[in-house]
Amino acid sequence: SSGINAEWPLRPGDFKVKSRDLKVDIKDKSLSVGLKGQEPIVNGELFNKILTDEAMWHLDENSVVLTLEKFNKVEWWGTVIKGDPEISTKKVQPENSKLGDLDGETRSMVEKMMYDQRQKAAGKPTSDDQKKADTMGKFMEQHPEMDFSNCKWG
Repeated sequence: SSGINAEWPLRPGDFKVKSRDLKVDIKDKSLSVGLKGQEPIVNGELFNKILTDEAMWHLDENSVVLTLEKFNKVEWWGTVIKGDPEISTKKVQPENSKLGDLDGETRSMVEKMMYDQRQKAAGKPTSDDQKKADTMGKFMEQHPEMDFSNCKWG
């Protein structure tokens, strides 16, 4: 995902935190969050660069919630702040989904990918390979005057 949502609980004691009580400093490669006049609860170098113009934060109860947009949208971040414990992707168990749960366009794309994977595993042409062969066959039929005997396919 290109966005990161992170939440840090504040421990203010007995009072309800308001946004004016916070000091939030978001830079392209660093982050500092805390109550004014106290040590920040988060203070460090981000895992990688973010787009600061897209960064947002808000209060939810006594937690600060940040939404950060990664500069490199396809990169996996194992943690938000460098040096913090990293998330293990090996422990993530994706939910099984049924083809019937997908919208029509997504379903047809997944079915095509599954078909192509089975074809490749069996050493047979994929749907794209078959489409190219069909197009070439039609072209050869339409041009019997041409000699295709020395052509190499694939």
